[in-house]
Amino acid sequence: MKTKLIFLSLALMLITGLVSAQSLYRTSVGELSFFSETPVLDIEAVNQKTGAILNVGTKELAIQAKITDFQFPNKLMQEHFNENYMESERFPTAKFAGKIKEQVDLTKAGTYSVTAEGNLTIHGVTKPVQVKGTIVATATALQVNFSFQVRTADYQIEVPTLVFDKIAETITVSGKLNLVKQ
Repeated sequence: MKTKLIFLSLALMLITGLVSAQSLYRTSVGELSFFSETPVLDIEAVNQKTGAILNVGTKELAIQAKITDFQFPNKLMQEHFNENYMESERFPTAKFAGKIKEQVDLTKAGTYSVTAEGNLTIHGVTKPVQVKGTIVATATALQVNFSFQVRTADYQIEVPTLVFDKIAETITVSGKLNLVKQ
């Protein structure tokens, strides 16, 4: 009897694990970019090593990007970004953890407009945010696209007065994540 109970418990754990694993979609090569527009200078950078995971069963979404993986067209700009503004040695990652609000069935093919609510952590500061985007679902993948605004002051990113006119107070952050079924 004890052997049957142990076997039944293990079988239930295995089945539960397989069911929850089927609802996970992830990537480690997502694209996250930002754009700062001012009359003096436009600044743009792209990170193509962004990690993300989405549980379609619970609608929970997590995204993480290493700050030093943002690539700029100008290496000096990249150096200033990491050392002076983002302090990437102290604050090496940016993270979002949240949940999709809408009741959508992402296991069915289609295009869905969604809003994710959660916490965004940048530069060691965590703030609640709402991010609007779209998800295109296929049988084996989810393409997630989003864009939102971030105020540098909200995340205690100090911009020296010498370059204040070259960096926007509000930065546009965009993402393109191709998540594959696990």
